[in-house]
Amino acid sequence: MSIQLQTLLANIPLYAGLTDAYGATHLPVYNTATYDLKRQQDTEKTYDYSRSDNPTRNALEKVFALAEEGASCTCVNSGLAAIKLLIEAATRANDTILVEKNCYGGTFRMLKIALEQFNIQTLYVDFTQEDAVEAHLKNHDVRLVWCESPTNPNLKIIDLVRIAALCRQYDALLAVDNSMATFASQQPLLAGADFSIFSSTKFISGHGSVTAGAVVSKTPEWGERIAYLSNAYGLAQSPFDCYLVSLGLPTLIQRMKAQEQSALQLARYLEQQDWVETVLFPGLPSHPQYDLATAQLRIIPSIISVTLREAGMVSGIVRNLRLFGQKVSFGCADSRIELPADMSHASLSEAELNAHGLSRRLIRLSVGLEDSRDLIRDFENAVKLCAICEVC
Repeated sequence: MSIQLQTLLANIPLYAGLTDAYGATHLPVYNTATYDLKRQQDTEKTYDYSRSDNPTRNALEKVFALAEEGASCTCVNSGLAAIKLLIEAATRANDTILVEKNCYGGTFRMLKIALEQFNIQTLYVDFTQEDAVEAHLKNHDVRLVWCESPTNPNLKIIDLVRIAALCRQYDALLAVDNSMATFASQQPLLAGADFSIFSSTKFISGHGSVTAGAVVSKTPEWGERIAYLSNAYGLAQSPFDCYLVSLGLPTLIQRMKAQEQSALQLARYLEQQDWVETVLFPGLPSHPQYDLATAQLRIIPSIISVTLREAGMVSGIVRNLRLFGQKVSFGCADSRIELPADMSHASLSEAELNAHGLSRRLIRLSVGLEDSRDLIRDFENAVKLCAICEVC
């Protein structure tokens, strides 16, 4: 990309090539279902129905493709819609998918559906064990390799360059869920991935006002296939939702940098508490892949996974925190606390939770834009209340 990412995000209509008769300086909303074909005789692109194409959505897709340095992008109505779209575009009945075992609960559920409906087999493996990844690729006819980095919620960092090289060696496609890092921090296609998918519900929009997702393809051919299926299935993101997502783009990098610093301060505090067993934050030197994280990520996403020493404290901490609402999702301006075993990964059985390394003592924090001193004080007060509360 010849321009800097911040310049692109601050000038969406310019770099999206969106011509507006009134010179709109932000993405205008073409909130129409249909278009008059007779009035488009001299236009560069002809529109007929917004499920197929829409100027607002096409502009956002162009910006996402440029940001990820891909050939094309398709925007859909949620992150899960993006996951469904990619699986259906890249696989056929009886194919095999190799997946990093620590993945989003919705992905796990979607792969179960793929097994039930199309006999698509899923093999789960720890992608930080690259020998195990290669062994699976060598011993199975794997069509698609799927991972997140950082993973949700255990925050493992996957060496994308190495995994991409293995995929090329064994003729498998690589899809990277980039929801947590976003293109502000890393660009999976430049590391060798074939697809970068993300939920723009999270850091990208940043305000918790919309659900949305996107699939960015390395090649035009895959982009055409994915766009065709999106149109056929009716998964297209609405024009107004595209506009809501676009509102977060000019501030994305600044927001994530500020959140990174607050998360680092909170993670350092939590590491020192005797009621905490482990703190996972890729920006801490204690993280198992700290060196890889700092080399691969330009910004560390503001997600902290904390395992408490006592299961009985979990409900008390959640109840007593004032600034951390118990909410699903992450990457918003407000701070959030989530219990993966009961919320994002609630569809997993107890055996599956154990197999995927998800303890019921694990809490996931999404650090927002509050002052880190207030967030630390919030935890201090919550723990004091737990100490005197007879319910916990």
